[in-house]
Amino acid sequence: MYIQNTIMSKKDLTLTSVKIQSDLFEEFKVACVRHKFSFQKLADRAIHLYLTDEDFKRQVHNHNNLDLK
Repeated sequence: MYIQNTIMSKKDLTLTSVKIQSDLFEEFKVACVRHKFSFQKLADRAIHLYLTDEDFKRQVHNHNNLDLK
């Protein structure tokens, strides 16, 4: 069985800064610890899905309610 590991160097990454609603980010941080996930993984995967999956892109464009309750 052959397993390929993809190793990215720092030059393959782009540093960005975004402002996120505080309550959403606080909940996300807790969920990340619980599920061993990260904002980096979410951002990479969400951007990939946005670029490759029309249903996902449509869902993102149509999602406006950011209330957690």
